[in-house]
Amino acid sequence: MLKDAKKDQQTATADGKLVRTLLQGVTQKEVSNIITRNGVTTELFRPEWPVGPENIGHMIHVILRAGAISAWHMHEHQTDTFFVTDGTVKLVLFDDRTESTTRGEINVFHLSRLRPSIVTIPPGIWHGLQNLENSESSFINYFDRPYDYANPDEWRLPSDTGNIPYRF
Repeated sequence: MLKDAKKDQQTATADGKLVRTLLQGVTQKEVSNIITRNGVTTELFRPEWPVGPENIGHMIHVILRAGAISAWHMHEHQTDTFFVTDGTVKLVLFDDRTESTTRGEINVFHLSRLRPSIVTIPPGIWHGLQNLENSESSFINYFDRPYDYANPDEWRLPSDTGNIPYRF
């Protein structure tokens, strides 16, 4: 064995379920692509699912340019839910909430239309996105409250901040 070699940790079960510990309050649900006679249908929200807000107050569609990074930002009051529609996107979460049992921890998600997944981020968690493709990637982002144009619930840090222990 070569010096400094590290054994891989389990990332999935034998039946394909991802193995991970999520930050406190973060939820993830893999959803199925439904193959139809004329294409593919994917459900993005159902009120009985244990992911996403109970009520959707605002929804946007975002296109990220090839290799683009959108980081870091956080909301004090708003809950974010992400679903990638095209390409592959890395979503990184950092928990800096003082009352959280996962304070100081990071989650990294590789999200793609090929394996549909919905990730919901509660208020107070810093998050950033990176398009891993050499072409555009896109996602739908929905929230539990509408955007307040006069008083945005948006806090930002540069992608290379020293305040978050992660580098894109």
